[in-house]
Amino acid sequence: MTSALDYDVVIIGGGLVGGTLACALSGQDLRIALVEAWPFESDQQPSYDDRSIALAYGSRRILEGIGLWPQLAPQATAIHRIHVSDRGHFGLTHLDCHDSGHDALGYVIENRAIGNVYATALEAQPGLDILCPAELVSLQTDAQQASVTVRQGTKTRQLSARLLIGADGGHSAVRRLCDIGSRHWDYGQSAIIANITPEQAHRHVAYERFTDTGPLALLPMSGQRCSLVWTVRNDSVESLLALDDDAFLGLLQQRFGQRLGRLLHCGHRNSYPLQLIRARRHQTPRVALIGNAAHTLHPIAGQGFNLGIRDVAALAQVLEEAARQVQDIGAPAVLEHYEQWRHKDQRHISALTDTLVRVFSNNFTPLVLARNAGLLALDLVPPLKRHLTRQAMGLAGRLPRLARGLPL
Repeated sequence: MTSALDYDVVIIGGGLVGGTLACALSGQDLRIALVEAWPFESDQQPSYDDRSIALAYGSRRILEGIGLWPQLAPQATAIHRIHVSDRGHFGLTHLDCHDSGHDALGYVIENRAIGNVYATALEAQPGLDILCPAELVSLQTDAQQASVTVRQGTKTRQLSARLLIGADGGHSAVRRLCDIGSRHWDYGQSAIIANITPEQAHRHVAYERFTDTGPLALLPMSGQRCSLVWTVRNDSVESLLALDDDAFLGLLQQRFGQRLGRLLHCGHRNSYPLQLIRARRHQTPRVALIGNAAHTLHPIAGQGFNLGIRDVAALAQVLEEAARQVQDIGAPAVLEHYEQWRHKDQRHISALTDTLVRVFSNNFTPLVLARNAGLLALDLVPPLKRHLTRQAMGLAGRLPRLARGLPL
């Protein structure tokens, strides 16, 4: 490779997905720059806020292969079972890790705990320059390179690279500046998030309860707490956030039921709007999109971050193979390989989450009967249940080496 360019790869966005890719590519004899707008220790860093991540078992494998899991494992709470129900109806099913032959279906980790691990890990990566805080101002591409202008404080800096990665979230500046169109769907819903302490131990069970306003999830956390993701209509958000803790827990109890006994304590509450965003393509000359920049999903079933981590594993493998064969890592054929590989998984998971939201938010009686019969059928048809479990665990389809427990 020629050394005329500043970097081989410039990653815009140093959140969870961008940070994971930077760690995955480090050590591959590539010169990498990571550009992040918010300091990692900032309370405003959007990837490292009060939310928790539901990490699929397949994502754990990827993080193990990258070398991040040993530092994350002490912060993780295992999910052994998933309890799925339809409020006010007879539909009910369970997924159990023992049926999959693994010790967990997934894990729950607080975003801030992940942020602490990533901040340390990124600083230690060889061949990685971190520009933070810094923001993307402009970009240009041609047949040979991507050129970007980034602003750090009052100064601007020009960077050139063989490949630019957009990992800068649902409102991606990279996607916009590259004029990559996207499909948007506003669900008219927001997710209220908080940490909840119930009366009874969660016993490593995750609860996904469908209601007429949207899904409600309580995920097991450390200290016998649960991470709440409560989907509500947008016109209800302000009033719910304004309630005192007792009144809020009372309403939540009505929606969730008594499976964990009384809900005793509520931590800080926050909310964010829910949209489906799908980029019309995930690569363009010298540029690739990953994570929420390529696809932003409803949090139902907790698939968004895991889909982005699988983007990372596939792209890292494509780039490693191209570099090892002394190919141009930003060449059209290389990026088309990445997009084709990820196309089926991205479309399938996007369609699945969107369908679940629409089907379980509809009170049309025949549809209610059909969806509840479907939930019950899962327990009666083991092959169907195993397939769904593997999908939820991120173990279905063509898996990159990292997702199969193999080194990059």
